Amino acid sequence: MAHASEAHSLTLADFKPETLRGLPGFFRVGRTRRGQWWLLDPRDRPFFSKGVAGVNRFGRADGRSAPPGAYAAAVDRLYHPEAFVHAALGRLKKWHFNTLGAWTGPEFSNRGLAGVEMLELHKHAHGLNSGGARLPDVFDPDWPRVCEQVAAAVCAPRRESRELIGYFTDHELGWAQPPDDKPAGAGRARPSLLQICLSLEPSAAAYHAAWEFVLAARQGSLESLARDWAVELPNKETLRQLTQAETPLLTPGYLRDSRNFSREFARRYFATAAAAIRRHDPNHLILGCRFGDPPGGSVLAECAYPAVDVVSADVCRAALFDRAEFFSRSGQMPFLASEFAWNGDEFAQLRTPHEPGGLTSVERMLRRGRVVLERALTHPALVGYAWPRWADAAGETPPFGSGLVHTDDSEAREHTELLANLNARAEKIRRAAAR
Repeated sequence: MAHASEAHSLTLADFKPETLRGLPGFFRVGRTRRGQWWLLDPRDRPFFSKGVAGVNRFGRADGRSAPPGAYAAAVDRLYHPEAFVHAALGRLKKWHFNTLGAWTGPEFSNRGLAGVEMLELHKHAHGLNSGGARLPDVFDPDWPRVCEQVAAAVCAPRRESRELIGYFTDHELGWAQPPDDKPAGAGRARPSLLQICLSLEPSAAAYHAAWEFVLAARQGSLESLARDWAVELPNKETLRQLTQAETPLLTPGYLRDSRNFSREFARRYFATAAAAIRRHDPNHLILGCRFGDPPGGSVLAECAYPAVDVVSADVCRAALFDRAEFFSRSGQMPFLASEFAWNGDEFAQLRTPHEPGGLTSVERMLRRGRVVLERALTHPALVGYAWPRWADAAGETPPFGSGLVHTDDSEAREHTELLANLNARAEKIRRAAAR
């Protein structure tokens, strides 16, 4: 498996042995004596992951199959199946990508590029889909069986693969955390996870777990709970009405219970998922649940080794370096930017104080994108990033599409030329930052 870091000056001896996660002969991750995290490939060569998600004949970044669309029609017109695989791999290598991201088509397996796998455990479980919460009900007695079933079906067949880096357990779950537990600018206040669970229908296991959690230490007294939370709470229905009206509880007493409940919820999620994955595939890394919005410190406290080897998040915004700092929690966890792109308004429309005058939107987008990614590459916790789409999504208009190819399969040079340059220099930038 060839990649740009073969000439890397680091060796296994440069890593702190106690930080190594994973098994020899497979992809691992570790921290150098200078404090940088790196992936290591199966031959123990330091490896920085530069990936693309959704490399498949449908151009979809959220699944491997879909009703035929414009990109699928173009692929069918231009290629027979093997020719498409060969052409796509050739393009990726030309642009100095070395990883196939989530939702890559199975026809790309064992073709010389490292890859990752998406499990999407929540899709197979009884779910909480209310307000800002989008999670499996981890208190449901069926949750461990779901994890076992998915791991047996997906992980067990891949346990000996030398091209698999590891598994994402889910994609952009909604953890519904209060604003005091998030970085600045992470969104408006809404009812948080504990409040949502307390307001579910009684048929949900999380409803009973939440009420037991808040009442057990108060001898079952709702009056005592209302006093501790400093809220009017004559009955449970009052709380449900507040939640339905999107009125969040934000008192100190509630927030204390919220943090503790969220941590227990996250512990059950990460620990149960990890146990099932390790049982069926002990050889590959667990790459977290691909956070979208920052989940809060209570959740991150459980998204930690040994249940998780690498924390991952989708960060298609200019705050990539800052998010790496937040998610790595001062360097205790390696961080993978599981999605990063610069085609959004924050890059094309946002004018920075030191920006030259007269830039077009495209020039501003590329200039800002280069600055953001170059800076992020210096962060000691960053072990890789993935561009979020292989092909433009339906309705996107070049040059502001999110794909590396357009829906007619032509190259999106507005992105690929800069990405090829940055990818080719990524390891050099990181090495220089460690001196």
